[in-house]
Amino acid sequence: MRRCCLVLALVTACGFVAHTATFAVEPSPNVVLFLVDDMGVMDTSVPFLTDDAGQAKRYPLNDFYRTPHMERLAARGIRFNNFCAMSVCSPTRVSIMTGQNATRHRVTNWISPDQDNAGPQGPPSWNWKGLRKSDVTLARLLQASGYHTIHVGKGHFGPRGAEGADPLNLGFDVNVGGASFGAPASYYGTANYGNAGGSQKKTASHAVPHLEKYHGTDTFLTDALTQEANAQISAAVKGGKPFFLNFAHYAVHAPFNSDPRFAAHYKNSGKSPQAQAFATLIEGMDKSLGDLLDHVESLGVADNTLIFFLGDNGSDAPLGHQHEVACAAPLRGRKGAHYEGGMRVPFIAAWAKASADHAAQKRLPIPAGAIQSQQAAVYDLFPTILALANVPAPAGHVVDGAKLDTLLAGRRDTTRDELFLMHYPHSPHRSDYFTVYRSGPWKVIYHYFPSKASEDSHYQLFHLADDPFEQRNLASSHPDELRRLMQELIAALQRHDAVYPLDKKGGTMVKPKLP
Repeated sequence: MRRCCLVLALVTACGFVAHTATFAVEPSPNVVLFLVDDMGVMDTSVPFLTDDAGQAKRYPLNDFYRTPHMERLAARGIRFNNFCAMSVCSPTRVSIMTGQNATRHRVTNWISPDQDNAGPQGPPSWNWKGLRKSDVTLARLLQASGYHTIHVGKGHFGPRGAEGADPLNLGFDVNVGGASFGAPASYYGTANYGNAGGSQKKTASHAVPHLEKYHGTDTFLTDALTQEANAQISAAVKGGKPFFLNFAHYAVHAPFNSDPRFAAHYKNSGKSPQAQAFATLIEGMDKSLGDLLDHVESLGVADNTLIFFLGDNGSDAPLGHQHEVACAAPLRGRKGAHYEGGMRVPFIAAWAKASADHAAQKRLPIPAGAIQSQQAAVYDLFPTILALANVPAPAGHVVDGAKLDTLLAGRRDTTRDELFLMHYPHSPHRSDYFTVYRSGPWKVIYHYFPSKASEDSHYQLFHLADDPFEQRNLASSHPDELRRLMQELIAALQRHDAVYPLDKKGGTMVKPKLP
């Protein structure tokens, strides 16, 4: 009997050791957030929009832009054609880091680095200071669980001098290029990216930091950041730790400095010099993606590296009026506007190298070359990445996002509410003082102070399934739907503890009214 127990104990112990060893050899997956500034869903040669049969449909802008590495990534994974962001940058960036809708975290406008930019009638209690050291962030949670956390590129999480101005305060082990501002002073290494030196007599307020080794060279900013990102990936792999890379390009934000590596591709396009320069920024960003994919492949970690590619708000392409079908054609609108062109962004998810037998890819399988049309949003990345890394969100931290696993697998998720709330109680921008609420195919826009841009009404109503390019305002012809959606919009703002614009006297909050 004693011998039997001894054998059983040895077998049990060996089984435990074997299980532990098996578990230990499964490394945590690396995650890259490849975030492009001011890139809308039409700023690419990859067709995201689909026809009535659900097949990808090309439009003229898809033939103007050149993004072969986005095509490469899309062929390896899934792209979403109904992925929503806030209509300006800082709200989206904070939503990704917190998993919260901007209405809740109250960074509802882009953050001006040097003065509170709520707007003349904007809410004084909006979150101009941005993220703080004490805030729950995706980077901090991954850092605490053993990830090497890297930020490269644009930060814009807080104003100058605030804690959020430096990504090192937000859970990143490394910060290259991140600061309080959104637009670089210059993309040109010959101009030191806006820093003093050589012919550059004075450091600009938006000079990109940490890139001194490239000053005075022909290295375009996008390329310098790519070299730095790849160096940080190499260091993480050498150190034996999984990495989380928030690779947030300044491109394709203004100033529209033409990237000389690609200018010849657009000189006969018939587009304006600014539009041509914008296209070179797109192509330079795309080359960066290709360089990163090649680099993780060369390091032998591609099969354990998940890439999320997305834009932070709608297109800022200089191609026409911000409220027309122009900049993001056939979508209506542009960055900062209340139409779909202002908040629909490209989103691609793919393992850098497919491997059906890889443990992480078994847990999160992503079909190749697939298109997902179900609506999702930027704050869904927070719970998705945490779940992949087996990291729980802290108790008490409200998460508005939902895991994308089912959608990433190419299936519909019937448990998801297809809702999106975009609250902008500020001015001036392409559109001022508005709230957007999407519910299934319906979209209502509430304008707090009617103007010509709102058709002189508080209300605009569109059925996106029948009218995806927002040409028919149904507010007058569908009063029951309008009232229902406005009831839902008001309730959503209340649930998220929204802040509101003020009346002209500056003392009373102005809340939405039912029709």
